[in-house]
Amino acid sequence: MTDMTIKAIRTSILRVPWPETPWLKGHSFGDARNILVLEVETTSGIVGMGYLFSFRPGLRTITAILDEVIIPRVIGKDATAVEGIWNDIWKLTVTYGRGGIATMAQSALDIALWDAIGKRANMPLHRLWGHVRATLPVYGSGCFRGSGGDGMIAKALHYKSQGYKAIKMQMAHTTNLRGDVENVKRMREALGPDVDIMIDINQGWTADVAIQQGRKIEPYDIYWLEEPVPADDFKGYMRVAEKLDIRIVGGETHFTRFDLRPFFEDPRIPILQPDPMRGGFTDLRKTAVLADTWGIAMAPHLFPELNVQILASIPNGLWIEDMGLSEDLWVEPVPVKNGTITAPERPGHGLAFKPEILKDCRVSS
Repeated sequence: MTDMTIKAIRTSILRVPWPETPWLKGHSFGDARNILVLEVETTSGIVGMGYLFSFRPGLRTITAILDEVIIPRVIGKDATAVEGIWNDIWKLTVTYGRGGIATMAQSALDIALWDAIGKRANMPLHRLWGHVRATLPVYGSGCFRGSGGDGMIAKALHYKSQGYKAIKMQMAHTTNLRGDVENVKRMREALGPDVDIMIDINQGWTADVAIQQGRKIEPYDIYWLEEPVPADDFKGYMRVAEKLDIRIVGGETHFTRFDLRPFFEDPRIPILQPDPMRGGFTDLRKTAVLADTWGIAMAPHLFPELNVQILASIPNGLWIEDMGLSEDLWVEPVPVKNGTITAPERPGHGLAFKPEILKDCRVSS
């Protein structure tokens, strides 16, 4: 038997310049990508890797809780005891966790542990968890409001030319409500009837504004309206879902299945978008089961290279989001081809950062 005792855990922070591409124009993510890399090494020499991708500062704080609380707790444990480790850390941090920094820290560990387990089994995670499908549809995301109506349309047309059957644009966070609606009208005219249009509000409206604006864009055959209200405004979500014919979706800002509970208690949200870095693979798989119980589909937030493992192994996986944030980071990327993505057959999650990125972009402590 392979000894899966956790021998060492290493963390590093990377600051990686954005790739030179016009299609990231209009984003507001700063001048570089902030990434925390966590490696779990077992006594037998198997190394699992997890990572966090952050658009804002805070990774040093996550590293601090890893060093002070989580790493000492798991050294010497069996890496295959991933469920027990998840629950132990959840209870350990309960008085100051249940979300936020603590949950993101344990998510990086959880992703790394599953990677190690997959490598030990010599199986990709989607096979280990129970394969459903190999290939899934991808929507082109990141038609940023910051690039204006013309910029959003140009990026959407680029996605269409690459074979994507759906795109996501942004509204809200502007004082020009009429201009927002006009952008949607122009987008539909530019794309024609055969490309689905998703719209991300990024929590930018109150429920009443969402209802008013939603009614104005309904004629343009909108596939979904995402995060129309602040994440904690569950009643607002339900009001908007009740008043509009457009699908109302959300979940990326919520932490774990516990934070998503109101969406299961009153299942008017047909698609959930949890983030793997706000609960790890362990909790994301449980969220998928709960969602399936209530007839809710899954379209997790970003990170197609990770989420493809989950979605290829569940019956209610619907969409993968692609924003072009990380394809240049990997030794072997998980490419989008003709608007679809295929789960790799490499052991674990199958990802490894390019050695030159780990070397050249590491931030000194």
